[in-house]
Amino acid sequence: MATLSLDAVRPDLRAARRVVVKIGSALLVGPEGLRVDWVRALAEDVAALRARGTDVVLVSSGSIALGRRVLDLPAGALPLEQSQAAAAVGQIRLARVYEEVLDPFGVTTAQVLVTLEDTDDRRRYLNSRATMETLLGLGVVPIVNENDTVATDEIRFGDNDRLAAQIAVTVGADQLILLSDVDGFYSANPKEDPEAHRFDIVAHITPEIEAMAGDPISGLSKGGMKTKLMAAKTAVAGGCAMAITEGLVPRPLSALADGANCTWFLPEGDPQAARKRWIAAMKPRGEVTVDAGAVEALAHGKSLLPAGVTRVTGRFGRGEPVNILGPGGTVLGKGLMRYTAEEARKIGGHRSREIEEILGYPGRAALIHRDDMVIG
Repeated sequence: MATLSLDAVRPDLRAARRVVVKIGSALLVGPEGLRVDWVRALAEDVAALRARGTDVVLVSSGSIALGRRVLDLPAGALPLEQSQAAAAVGQIRLARVYEEVLDPFGVTTAQVLVTLEDTDDRRRYLNSRATMETLLGLGVVPIVNENDTVATDEIRFGDNDRLAAQIAVTVGADQLILLSDVDGFYSANPKEDPEAHRFDIVAHITPEIEAMAGDPISGLSKGGMKTKLMAAKTAVAGGCAMAITEGLVPRPLSALADGANCTWFLPEGDPQAARKRWIAAMKPRGEVTVDAGAVEALAHGKSLLPAGVTRVTGRFGRGEPVNILGPGGTVLGKGLMRYTAEEARKIGGHRSREIEEILGYPGRAALIHRDDMVIG
């Protein structure tokens, strides 16, 4: 790990364009049940960020912890079917709480439930990404959780730290905040080792750093520092800074912005650049040739519309990479298609408003969205 000047490198939450905030079960649920006052204070922080123009996504645990209290299930590990039942009961209560605390600030919320399959399957990944982008574009705060009511051990993220990191990369967030029951990453478990010290900045996640991670500290949360480091590796590789900070304080996001104790993991580049590198490294499954008008539009950062396409070759599914060729066959770049090869051939050369008539169902206006494209 490199030791750097905190003032020089510490990211500024108030300057973030898009933030994902992970909220653990131990913060939401105490011995007496849901910590309503804490959630209300958190809502003030979220509303303040939204007022600055910052997009906010909340990845919230707590559905099983809430549901098991309602169903009077015992403490400790639950069988899969009981966990799923508790999640089903708790999730509706969790979503309602967020809606009630954010509504007074004029903030609309949406419930988004995902499983690991939604990120492994490219079509479902693109659907999730498009939905999240649309919600954020409309000023909505998505409340994301793993779909514990149907997820099995084989398809689980395993902990919402990892889920939050995946969501941060999916939506191109520049900051991921893990609200925890500890105020950062320590050299050892601070509740067991009085010599443990907190790192303010982690510039690189080295094997030595990974060896310092321990087991979960809280009885309610599944995640420990191991899962947080896994989340950090995913986030920083996607160009997203990640912070671990104390969550169980009044208005924890404001506290973080004001300099509260935390550990920041520094990103490798910015989210959009990381995504572009990922797309550029993919093996193309086909080619799309465009006309001169489309070449000019792409050069100005526009999406590729069907009207500019003159030829489609190859066999590819939705979400798979293709090369984009100019009129003379020169490779202009690469992008992820929003249609299959067969669909693209049918709508190529036609205007977007004709897509529904041609395919028999409404589709997306662009063949390749500008965020899913690398030109040059």
